[in-house]
Amino acid sequence: MPDNDLPRKSRPLTPERGAGRIARNRMRIAWMYYVEGLTQHEIAHRLGIGRVTVVRNINEAIRQREVKIWIEGDVSECFVLEGELKKAFGFKDAVVVPEPSTADSIRKSIGVAAGMFLSDTLEDDMTVGVGWGATLYESLATLAPRTLENVQVISLLGGIVQALKFNPAEFAWQFARIMGADCYLFQAPAVVDSPETREALIERCGLHDIFRRAERLDLAILSVGTMAPSSTAFRFNLISDEERAELLKLGAVGDMLYNFYDREGRLVDHPVNRRIMSLPIAQLRSVPTRVIASGGNDKVDSLLGAIKLVDCNVLITNEATARELLLGRT
Repeated sequence: MPDNDLPRKSRPLTPERGAGRIARNRMRIAWMYYVEGLTQHEIAHRLGIGRVTVVRNINEAIRQREVKIWIEGDVSECFVLEGELKKAFGFKDAVVVPEPSTADSIRKSIGVAAGMFLSDTLEDDMTVGVGWGATLYESLATLAPRTLENVQVISLLGGIVQALKFNPAEFAWQFARIMGADCYLFQAPAVVDSPETREALIERCGLHDIFRRAERLDLAILSVGTMAPSSTAFRFNLISDEERAELLKLGAVGDMLYNFYDREGRLVDHPVNRRIMSLPIAQLRSVPTRVIASGGNDKVDSLLGAIKLVDCNVLITNEATARELLLGRT
């Protein structure tokens, strides 16, 4: 009997049929959520699955561009702010997202916009340097898989042993996996014990290849941290409370790739900055497209410094932060 004539339950589940079933289930969940308006809990109850599975399928449907969202309403203020930012700072591009209803959603909103920007920007034969952090991690949800040739993704910072979800190496690998790109990791701790150790790792442990490949970067996507104890730079205790206090006395307002700088965009003269395993800031300034994705009322000073630090030419932020940046510049 031909396979098409087999009873439905007895047909073998080929990889193609399995993938199709997964896609159909994903779209069914997306339909129930976006069209029928059911909550994630209601969908989980109806389908007999866990809420985590529902969330994962919704995010995957967005990532696969199976769900397209149109926003109706007046967002003209965002476009005005984008134009003002480009004029005031000399950016070649700016993306301003509508102000989220809660401060907790700012990071996700900016990350979603960053993923969409990168999806539209990446092309064949590009080499992309990636930073790390919670905002950039959110970009993975809208980073659309595309068939690109000869794309390379390079992590710009060493790894964090304690960090799992937001580890620089993990983010770079996930980014490269979605884009079908080759991935090159910075195989070293993010912070070492001395400048001598840093030099030894570069000279003797094969890190020259990372620096050599980074010379050909076409785009770098970065975020910034503040000097708050809860900021990513201090959360994992790689930099002591005493060092943080010293950095503050020297005028540090934030960090980029664990490099600490002041409001004028100058690296502060502190030993910590000589122990960081990252691509040098001076090298980042030569990358053709330098994108910063970050926002929030607590990040205005750190953003003003970061823009000068790397001579940022693309900014992705939220409405309120955009206004504060324009005020802070004058």
